[in-house]
Amino acid sequence: MIHTQASLMEQLKGMGIDPQGTLLVHSSLKSIGEVQGGADTVLDALSEYMRPGLLVLPTHTWSYINADNPQFSVRQSPSCVGILPELFRKRPGVIRSWHPTHSVAALGRDAAEFTSGDERWDTPCARGSVYGKLLDRKADILLLGVDLRRNTFIHGVEEWLDIPGRMTDSHEQLYTETPGGEIISVPSRRHCGLSWSQHFWKVEQVLETGGALRRASFGDAPVMICGTVQTTDILSRMLLADPELFSDNEPLQPAT
Repeated sequence: MIHTQASLMEQLKGMGIDPQGTLLVHSSLKSIGEVQGGADTVLDALSEYMRPGLLVLPTHTWSYINADNPQFSVRQSPSCVGILPELFRKRPGVIRSWHPTHSVAALGRDAAEFTSGDERWDTPCARGSVYGKLLDRKADILLLGVDLRRNTFIHGVEEWLDIPGRMTDSHEQLYTETPGGEIISVPSRRHCGLSWSQHFWKVEQVLETGGALRRASFGDAPVMICGTVQTTDILSRMLLADPELFSDNEPLQPAT
């Protein structure tokens, strides 16, 4: 089956996502299957559906911006998290935040306000950053053909709770080149330790049972929609009770 902008928008409507709200999308383009017009049609469908609200895609650069290659360019540095974010950040009207490793791109209502100020924080997902603003806005997170291991927001929850072992104690000297060409110093602490995010899948069932996660389809792709408020509530309780929750790749033991 070939998917179209109209059919994809129909699926979005069926997910119960508020078009006037805020939506962050993590994505795998190939999981969607054959789309008439390809990646641009996918972005057109998401952008059109969220036109009254705010559409956000991660445009991270953590895989290659580091102490040895410290300068992030808001305009030029490519995203390391897939083709849809890379195409999206270049579209007219899209605004990219200035965090050197964990930038996002946003289109729509309040995009400038939403993306502003991330270069002031020395961690990837500070409470005052775009990741905290997602919670303030009661945003939904659309995991499009990917699972919870790609849900950066969970790093934010860990960071806000100050879970031990997640961040370097010391700073790397990174820089952001703004769209106007100014070079800003952004000393940054980084994620460290285990591959914590590779273990995020463990809580999928708990989030679904607790009403924080629901399932749908987009094209051929399986989709999970996570509500930021419910996800934060459930994971905060779990992490405070067990800070080592994501320290291994074993399934959770059923509650006795």
